Amino acid sequence: MGLSALTPPKSQDAVHETLLEFHDNRLLIDLCGEFDRNLAQIEHKLDVQIVRRGNMLSVMGTGSARGRAAAVLQELYSKLEAGREIEPGDIDGVIRMGHSETAEHGLPGDQMEMFRGGEVEIKTRKKLIEPRTAAQKTYVQNLFKNELAFGIGPAGTGKTYLAVAVGVNMLINGHVDRIILSRPAVEAGERLGFLPGTQDEKVDPYMQPLYDALNDFLPAKQLAKMKEEKTIEIAPLAFMRGRTLSRAFVVLDEAQNATTMQMKMFLTRLGEGSRMVITGDRSQVDLPRGVPSGLRDAERILAGVPNIAFNYFSSKDVVRHPLVAAIIEAYEADEAQ
Repeated sequence: MGLSALTPPKSQDAVHETLLEFHDNRLLIDLCGEFDRNLAQIEHKLDVQIVRRGNMLSVMGTGSARGRAAAVLQELYSKLEAGREIEPGDIDGVIRMGHSETAEHGLPGDQMEMFRGGEVEIKTRKKLIEPRTAAQKTYVQNLFKNELAFGIGPAGTGKTYLAVAVGVNMLINGHVDRIILSRPAVEAGERLGFLPGTQDEKVDPYMQPLYDALNDFLPAKQLAKMKEEKTIEIAPLAFMRGRTLSRAFVVLDEAQNATTMQMKMFLTRLGEGSRMVITGDRSQVDLPRGVPSGLRDAERILAGVPNIAFNYFSSKDVVRHPLVAAIIEAYEADEAQ
């Protein structure tokens, strides 16, 4: 793959050095990043020192950290050889993911291709999406394998983003005919009808995170056409009553704000050939005091039901700004007291 690891002489072992040789200098420049920012990120995350020497990188540090850094550099270089670009989030993802293997059983041919070699990739029209933590990787696998899956955890862990990415992938590959994205409009409640504007103008502020995700995966003109043709629908949870959703990829976001009756109503919309994903954060319930969260009840009632996957995330899976993870951990610690 154009890369080789050199075993240093015994005299070098004392200074804890691993040498990596790269045979494509152009790719090595991309690997290092502008002003060596990629190397700096790896150094900071893994507590090592990386020095470039011609077409080689010297990795210095303790044995375990040095080995992890070398493995990260090798994997990132492989991505470059495959024609991919490296972003800061990719580096963080490779460091978190390690080299755990991915099961391929029970997947259609085009979906098995995503899991070969232990990697998980979701192809959309605009970009290639990769899970950045082990929990995200398992979650994506379960989204493809199960007709009903739950993603439960704090903000910033990619629950909704990855679900929408899988939905777009399944749509463009012909596994479903449409995508339906929904959220409870808790703040508006029954007052939606009194707000000015059309139906879309009333509910758009509550649906914006779903629009943001779709804009990442589909060209603007194609997305607009799909919305016009109802191939993609974004609607409040209240508008799902009475519908049967066949051959659709359906996502309910912010499900902690659905009541028990709303959750039951939504879950029973599942039709032939459809997939359904329920995402939510149990720590951010906005329902009136005394009204139980439908998400909590669904966890309890559906536990053990076959073909339903429950996926849980923690602050370790936050892929936004590192400070977000620290904030979540601080709140979790306060609630535990």
